[in-house]
Formats: sequence, structure tokens, C-alpha cells
Amino acid sequence: MSDEILHNRLYRAEQVRELDRVAIEEFGIPGFTLMRRAGKACFRILLRHWPDARRLVVVCGSGNNAGDGYIIAGLAAQRGIDVHLCQVGSASRLRGDARRAREWAIRRGVTPREKFPDGPLDPGRDVIVDALLGTGLSGEVRPAHREMIGAVNAAGAPVVAVDIPSGLSADTGMPLGAAVHADVTVSFIGLKQGLYTGSGPAHAGVVEFEALKVPAGVYERVSPEVERITPEVFLSCLAPRPRDAHKGDYGHVLVVGGDHGMAGAVAMAGEAAARCGAGLVSIATRAEHVAAILARRPEIMVRGIRSAPDLGPMLARATVLVVGPGLGRSAWSTQVFQQAVEAGLPMVLDADALNFIARGEVVQDWRGPDCILTPHPGEAARLLGCDTVEIQSDRFSAVRRLQARYAATVLLKGAGTLVCAADGPVALCDRGNPGMAGGGMGDVLGGILGGLLAQGVPAPTAAAAGAWLHATCADQAAAATGERGLLATDLLPYLHRLVNP
Repeated sequence: MSDEILHNRLYRAEQVRELDRVAIEEFGIPGFTLMRRAGKACFRILLRHWPDARRLVVVCGSGNNAGDGYIIAGLAAQRGIDVHLCQVGSASRLRGDARRAREWAIRRGVTPREKFPDGPLDPGRDVIVDALLGTGLSGEVRPAHREMIGAVNAAGAPVVAVDIPSGLSADTGMPLGAAVHADVTVSFIGLKQGLYTGSGPAHAGVVEFEALKVPAGVYERVSPEVERITPEVFLSCLAPRPRDAHKGDYGHVLVVGGDHGMAGAVAMAGEAAARCGAGLVSIATRAEHVAAILARRPEIMVRGIRSAPDLGPMLARATVLVVGPGLGRSAWSTQVFQQAVEAGLPMVLDADALNFIARGEVVQDWRGPDCILTPHPGEAARLLGCDTVEIQSDRFSAVRRLQARYAATVLLKGAGTLVCAADGPVALCDRGNPGMAGGGMGDVLGGILGGLLAQGVPAPTAAAAGAWLHATCADQAAAATGERGLLATDLLPYLHRLVNP
């Protein structure tokens, strides 16, 4: 199995343990061999990132993760690098391969100690290796481990996490009371899904993957439930256009929203749909917004809507709806929302459209395979009748629950955006940056999704491709001008380029 495929498969901790078991018990690879490979790989990556390292501070617990730490410490000692190995908890609890790794390191001159180094570390020459806790952690971090995690985070030196930052849930990406902030995480055998969503990216830093020469047959025994979105999902859904193409071939997106003072939301969604390749784009909004939107983007058709019946002729011409940008919660909003969802068209529901759904203010069943919901964590909490903390504590569970309840494709926004459809694994977008935490970004995303649906892309593919396009545009814009101050409209020029690879 190629490294590229393995890089895109994400696993729960239990699944990785099963991969490990199969490799050892059914394919005959000794556990200590895998441990030595892991230690060597981590040490090699450490030196690649910090070639001038002169001292390693290796923090070990009492599980198998500690064995990897002892291997790294022994390799460093062999190379003449000073090692300060801190053993948290009794070394007598080490078993099997981890105990053997400890003995191997001691024979190479490593002296385990009980305390973290006194005084500040030198970021220019000291590197911390976090081998304290592994993927087996399920409950809150214990006090002794919490104290050590605090010392690691406060030390000011770069940190390499072995397999996963200590204290971070491998399954959800949430800290279990406290978690190490690593600069680099080296993940073994199978990438852990928690590294890529929620708080995972903030704690993991740069994620490096090492399969440890595990045979391809091992991976045939365990199917991942989550896969990373790759550029191929986008490239596969927008083929080159024939030379005799015309605008009617690529759908008509109708954006519905823009209550008083919120014209920008529908304007951005409409322009994003057009830049994504929709044949025609219309906007239904408050009459006072028409002139401003037309002045900004004359290619878009705009009509003022005084009440729901005014929407009827526009719905008759549309093939796809984007409902919710700047919609508001007024009597006008309620009327046009109800009129729009009754049309039975493929649609993207965002913002206040989701709040109407959460409150049960829908007169008929709008659910269907051609519908995409795009909640942020707060909206997801309202849709599920819980709080945002519960959503963020397990985003994978939340997106699956949303899909099951609303029978639509769900795109759960946030760090590590998730896409869940009725069939197949959850898709995860690992692109994007903190500059996207600003007004209007969701409106641009909604327009992108509407533009893809209009061109005949199935909802699950459109959601995955749209998430990738949106985040990649933001990364390219941030690379050009910086994350802070990034505006939603800054993404549009990059969108036009990306949809024409």
C-alpha cells in the first residue's frame, strides 16, 4: 500500500492498536522491532528539524510510549548528544518491550532521573521529547502527569511528541484535562484522527507519519472510518468544458438572504458561486440592497423581495438554492425561508436557515440527499439540542449524529472541517488557517457549495471538494499577505484560479 494512501487514512486509537496486534501476531514482526523502528524514525525526524540539538530532555511515563522514548534517548547517547531522561512514575511498572527498551538505553549510558531539569532550557540547543502518555489514555490526566505536561509546555524549548502529544485524545482531538503543545508529532503505523480536528492541530504542530515498514496486508484488516480530503476529490468533479458549452449547462444558483444591513453576506455567496463556475447566479434579498450588489458584481441578477410571493418566479428558474447568508430572524426572514425550502430544490443551508431548522420552524420535510447543512459548532449544538462544548468534545460523533438526524450531507466547520454523508467514511479537511476566523467566510463557502451543486456535482462530493477549495484558497491568500486581517473576499481571486487547474 502506498505511503500516499496511508497518509490519507485516519484511525481511532483502538484501530491502530489492532493494526499493531496484527503486525505482531499475524505477520510475525516482533514488538521490540517495531519499537526500535519507531525510536529511530522519531530520532531521525528530530535531527532533521533541529540538526544543532545538543541536549534531549526525554520525558517518559510507564506505558509502551515510554519504550519509544528510551530508544530515542539511547540513540542520542550513542551519537554523543547529552540526554536528560525524566521517568514519571515508577519504572517497575514498565513491562515487556518498554522494559527491554529501558535496559537497552541504560546500557548505552542513559541515566533515568525523577525530575525535569531545573532552570530554563535553551531553545537553540535543547529539544524535549514527549513520550509521557500514549494513545491509550481515556480519562483525565493524573496529577503527576499534569504537572509534567505543565513543565514541558512552560520550558520554552521545541517539543517532539512521540505518536501523539501527551494528554490529547487520539480519537477526538480534545485535551483530557491537560495536553502537551508539540512543535512536531511523529505518528506511527496509522495516523490518529484526533490529530487533525478540534484542538488536535494546535497541540500536534507539524505531523510526520512513519508506517514502520508494516506490510500492506496489515492495513487490509482494518478499514478507516475517516479519510483526509485530497485535491483529487476536486479534480474529479469538474472536468474540462466542451468548446460548445453554454451557461445553461452549469446550473442556476439562487442565493436567498440579506435582511436589513446584511447585503454583504448574499453578495459574497453569490460571487463565490459565480467564481466557482455556476452558469447563472441570482440573489433574492431586501429591495434596498439591489443597487449596491449590482454595482459590485453586475454579472449577478438581483431582485428585491418584499414578501414571500415575490420569491416564486425566482424559484421557478433556479436549479440550486443557497439559503441563509444574512437571512436574519425577522418576519420577512421566516416567510422567505419557508417559501425557499418548500421548493424542493437541491440546496445549501447555512447561518440563520439552520437556526430556523433547530427551532422546528419548517412547514414540511425538506430533508434529502441533495441538501448540504453547513453548521459551525454553535449552530451544530442548536441542531442537536446540546451545547458547543459537547460538539467540540467529539466532533466525529457530532457530525455523524447530525447526518443521522437530518438525513442530509453535513459539513461541520471549524479546525479540521468534517463532512459526513449517508455512506462512506467521514471526510476531513486538514487545510485552512486561523485567518479564516472572521465574518463572511461561511458565506463564501456556501456560495462555493452552491456553485458545485449547480454543475451537477453530487452533494457529498460537493461538500468535500468545497471544503478543500475554500480552505486552500484561504491558505494561498494567507501565504501572500498574512493570516491576521484576512478577509473573506480575499479568497475569491484564488478560487477562480483553483477551479481552473
